[in-house]
Amino acid sequence: MNPTKQITGKRWTSLLGTTRKARIISATAIGLAACAFGAAGVAPMAPEPDDIQVRSIAQELELPNLADQISALQQTEHTFVQEERVRPGDTLASLLNRLGVDDPDALAFIKSDSIARAVMQLKTGKRVQAQTNEAGQLQWLRASVFDGKDNPLKTISITRNGEKFAATEAEAKLERRIEMRAREITSSLYAATDSGGEGGRLPDTITAQIIEMFSTNIDFRSDLQRGDRFNVVYETFWQDGEMVRTGRILAGEFTNRGTTYQSVWFDDGKNGGYYSFDGKALKRAFLKSPLAFSRISSGFSMRVHPLSGKWKAHKGIDFAASLGTPIRAAGDGVIETAGPSGGYGNLVVIKHWANYQTAYAHMSRFAPGIRRGSKVSQGDLIGYVGSTGWSSGPHLHYEFRVGGKAVDPTKISMTAQAPLSPAELARFRMVSADMMHRFGLLRPTGTTGSALAMR
Repeated sequence: MNPTKQITGKRWTSLLGTTRKARIISATAIGLAACAFGAAGVAPMAPEPDDIQVRSIAQELELPNLADQISALQQTEHTFVQEERVRPGDTLASLLNRLGVDDPDALAFIKSDSIARAVMQLKTGKRVQAQTNEAGQLQWLRASVFDGKDNPLKTISITRNGEKFAATEAEAKLERRIEMRAREITSSLYAATDSGGEGGRLPDTITAQIIEMFSTNIDFRSDLQRGDRFNVVYETFWQDGEMVRTGRILAGEFTNRGTTYQSVWFDDGKNGGYYSFDGKALKRAFLKSPLAFSRISSGFSMRVHPLSGKWKAHKGIDFAASLGTPIRAAGDGVIETAGPSGGYGNLVVIKHWANYQTAYAHMSRFAPGIRRGSKVSQGDLIGYVGSTGWSSGPHLHYEFRVGGKAVDPTKISMTAQAPLSPAELARFRMVSADMMHRFGLLRPTGTTGSALAMR
């Protein structure tokens, strides 16, 4: 028998079963389809592709007039904006040339106008922006000018209106940022501040403030040793992503030979100053002397008056100094008197907190802005040594008054300063808590925050 045609009974039965099963499923499917057609109706047959009629729509499009477009572009005035930084040895002409300015009228205006002339005094590295037309005529120019810490940053703007130029200045809008730095002393303070540690090099102005802040407790020439540390929080001011100047130190902490000194800046709304973290003012209320370099030529006592020759009480201290020596305000206050006053000559009287006054006589002249009602801060220039009034030679007659009565300034405590009011103390605690938190972030792990207030 042919082996290919042999099918066992079992296998045959299996095939029969499978075929039958398929027939039953097919029949069932056909029955369900018939029911569906009966219930929903017969859907129409889709048309054959050959029966579909295609309608084409033709539309004429108007082509653009290239000549008109080219003419319009040629009539449009193009402008160019460029930014440059002042380079060493730059002149106004070379700076304008790099900015694409070819405009003799603009050059002449900047040289002659009192405001625009500030562009000629820009320091190396400062940015200048300018817009010109295709011919190189200046449309506008902007630059920021900073004259020093006592003057705000100003933005100088030069604009063109027809054939004329105008220059304006406005206080620049700056972004204030708070910087935090920590350093360890390895050799000297300057080596620590100049190192490229975290945050980079500290500005020189901040280094100078650190020395001024802690110099009453630390001799930076001989007291520092390896391992001393300091933390400082200070403000910086930015314009267009560029730092333009530093501000004051907001809080400082210096650990020298195991002793930590701390100080925090607080503005009480009248005159800001540095305080210990318990709210005590660290600045002396009054300077020991209103002159930087001088000697006492006559004390607070009875004496023979150099002009009248009679014994008379000398209710102040005379400081011998050369004509024109600057005179500083001994403390914060308001100018109560500024002008000629008989034997006192040119006199300035300052009203301080509580019932304190200081008087400065025989001035040769007053400092600019010194007039009745003006506010002054400790150390401000108020005038110059002279010999006006009843005076035998150039000197400063200085009086310290309490309740209108002259007292010997060498016999009273100069360390006391107006304490903070309860409301000011509450605000101070918020400020000091924030600075203490910042110090905690700057300190190495495992160190404590105990410290001594500066004296």
